[in-house]
Amino acid sequence: MGRSGGYGHGRRGAPRAGCCLAAGLLFLAGCTSGGTGPGGADASARSSAPATPPPSGTAGAAGAGTADAGGNAAPAVPELDEQRQPRDRAAARALLDRIVIDQDTFGPDVKRSTPFESDADSWPVLGRDCVWRTEGLPPDVLATSTRQFHVPAAEGRGRVRIHATVTVHRTREESGWETARAMEEVLRCPDQVLRAGEELKGLWGASLYLGEQLNRWTEDAFTESGRWVGEGSGGPQRYLWSQGQFGPVTVAVAGKGAAGVTDEALNNLVAQGTGRMLYRAGQALGKEPR
Repeated sequence: MGRSGGYGHGRRGAPRAGCCLAAGLLFLAGCTSGGTGPGGADASARSSAPATPPPSGTAGAAGAGTADAGGNAAPAVPELDEQRQPRDRAAARALLDRIVIDQDTFGPDVKRSTPFESDADSWPVLGRDCVWRTEGLPPDVLATSTRQFHVPAAEGRGRVRIHATVTVHRTREESGWETARAMEEVLRCPDQVLRAGEELKGLWGASLYLGEQLNRWTEDAFTESGRWVGEGSGGPQRYLWSQGQFGPVTVAVAGKGAAGVTDEALNNLVAQGTGRMLYRAGQALGKEPR
């Protein structure tokens, strides 16, 4: 299955592109246009907030920076405690369970989808023909999980689909390579087949290391955007994928828009999920403050 189909990820070592998308989630709000959001008036209000807000009830969450003496935003990514990294699949699964999110992360409008969670032993691979397939876990992956959610269709809007993925690698270097391969996939396959009758079109993406441009929220940020077409889509709709990294962990959220849904509303759903999982990864693997 493809990454946006709920079972995909991938990343790559490739050129760092510029422009709005390249700034990652911190700049998503500046890349949007109008319409009716999936949460009605509440979603419209949320769309005027920063694109990567700290999760409710948490201070200093991923995406929130601190200011140095010169007033410049400093990265808010904690230092990795390598002693807390998982060494085997059981420990990785326990870590993953601390990071994965449920529908409450996104707010009351979001529901679980069926199927809800991917096969823990499956891994998506993009073939040379640009068709996604499922294989077993590669050697560098200790554990992975993709959960699927949706905002139900209602008067004036279609059904929004959301996929949240957490992957635990053996090392930080291996999680970085996952991000690197994702950029290569977009360059190689701007049009991709997720499954029979469902495709992504006109994909383009960009990646930023921590400290580059507006990236203050993750060690390596990757954002991918395009259009998706499938059953119930009502024609080409906006597609957005955003991925972040902390140590051996990568987290990602994909959003598939629908008729009558604003870009801002889709951006915020993706940002909220990614920010919350990065915050949890930092809590689980970051060094304790002295």
